Parts: sequence; C-alpha cells; structure tokens
Amino acid sequence: MKEVTAVVRPNKMSVTKDALDKIGYRRMTAIPVLGKGKQRGISGELNFYIQPKLLAKRYSTGMKYIPKRLLSIVVNDEDVDQVIKTIIGVNQTAQIGDGKIFVESIDEVIRIRTGEKGELALK
Repeated sequence: MKEVTAVVRPNKMSVTKDALDKIGYRRMTAIPVLGKGKQRGISGELNFYIQPKLLAKRYSTGMKYIPKRLLSIVVNDEDVDQVIKTIIGVNQTAQIGDGKIFVESIDEVIRIRTGEKGELALK
C-alpha cells in the first residue's frame, strides 16, 4: 500500500475529488494548508479580498504563505500510477503553483471501528 499526498490549488479541489471518484477512490482526507514555493503568492488564486496597499507590498516583499489543499489517499500498489495520472490530469496548468505529489509506503492500515487490517480496511 502507498499513501499518495498531493498539494493542489484550492480551486482545483472539487474537480480533483470528482476525478478520483470516477476511478473508484471516494475515500480521502483533505486539509486546508498554507505553503510557499516558487510561486511566491500569486494573488489570482486567493479566495479573499486583499487591500490594494497590501497587494502592492506583496509584490515588493513577496507573500510568505499561500492557501493550498493537502489531499491524502491510501491506495493499493497497483493503483498508484492511475491515481497520480488522475491528479496530474486535472491539476496541471503548466504554471508555477500547480502543486506537488508525494508517494510513501504504508506498512499497515487498521479500521478502528472493526479492527480490519490491510486491504480490507481500505474497502
């Protein structure tokens, strides 16, 4: 099993969720996060108003953190490539700020309610 963690634009979360749902991955964890990278705070991505004087200041000093969504999905090994392709397919704009995907091995999954382990806990 693998954990696929993606950091995506907030405005892409709905289409990402729908695309993953279409390939059978309805279970996921999504968390609003703040981060920074090469993008350095493109204001067009923000969902709230920024006062013009603060916007002017941002261009001179750079915004420290911008809103993103962190999406975590535990998948079977054979589904990792399909999940990654799906996430890239709906999030790739060829612009700085499209996000990142991380893949890590998961040793065990246990459903708390039933005690089921492994692939049974993912169903």
